[in-house]
Amino acid sequence: MLRVSRLTDYATVVMTCIAGHPDSVLSTAQIGVNGGYRLARPADRINLAEIVEAMEGRIGMTECGTDGQCERESQCGVRGSWRQINHILDNALRGVSLADMLQPPAPPALATIAISEIKGRTIA
Repeated sequence: MLRVSRLTDYATVVMTCIAGHPDSVLSTAQIGVNGGYRLARPADRINLAEIVEAMEGRIGMTECGTDGQCERESQCGVRGSWRQINHILDNALRGVSLADMLQPPAPPALATIAISEIKGRTIA
């Protein structure tokens, strides 16, 4: 299971809080009486992959994402699959912006079954 560190989780929470208050002096820094931190770009232009990479480095569940990181890569039969999984994970994180994180979570999707799928089935 992929787990981000507590620090990355906190960084995401902090960045989301800053994004939720674009007019407050809350990640560019300004020193002085009116100083503080601000997002360097609008929240809709900062994605979760950028936060994870800033905190933890290159995104990947395995070392397969970078050539030369694994001593067994030349004989690995699953390297291509791990690369595909890492790519999917990277794309998923890049598809979520800080602005998206400010939105309330969507209700869980209800499973729908077509009538043709249940026709003829018996209920146990």
